[in-house]
Amino acid sequence: MSNMEKQLFNLKIATKELQRNSKKCDKEEKAEKAKVKQAIQKGNMEAAKIHAENAIRQKHQSLNFLRMSARVDAVASRVQTAVTMNQVSKSMSGVVKSMDATLKNMNLEKISALMDKFENQFETLDVQTAQMEDTMGNTTTLTTPQNEVDTLLHEMADEAGLDLNLELPAGHTSSMASSVASTEQDELSQRLSRLRDQVS
Repeated sequence: MSNMEKQLFNLKIATKELQRNSKKCDKEEKAEKAKVKQAIQKGNMEAAKIHAENAIRQKHQSLNFLRMSARVDAVASRVQTAVTMNQVSKSMSGVVKSMDATLKNMNLEKISALMDKFENQFETLDVQTAQMEDTMGNTTTLTTPQNEVDTLLHEMADEAGLDLNLELPAGHTSSMASSVASTEQDELSQRLSRLRDQVS
């Protein structure tokens, strides 16, 4: 087995490992969602919010691992073609020297940089890869979108059969509930207006 074939094998292993990491994040997301529900049932909104943030973070991390898995898999396919067609360039061979440690540590930024080097060895980059790079540029953020956290809190409250607004401590009435209510009111008004138009 040539060095290039060995690294091709490593790329395929990395693809599976990234998929495994994605599934681990999925499990963590589910566990955090369960904790959100428990905290809401106990009336502990501060804890519920923290677990909701954790759940959203795990969800995004799972998607990041999944995207990178697809990207590594795409590079592996290209390397496979290059090996089969005996078109492995010296520069491509040079890229694989730093591959082992990079793939083992599962650091998305480093793997992304490695994929950049690989992709630069190919004459054409398809549109999907370009879009993937743009997406991966934002993978390291630790912030969680507030609207997603709020939505998850309401979902867990609904599943627990609780009115989130009633469970909030005194003085902490939720703007979330009022915004949802106003949206529903707007939709109802629009429906009534359409019905009136149809009748008239």
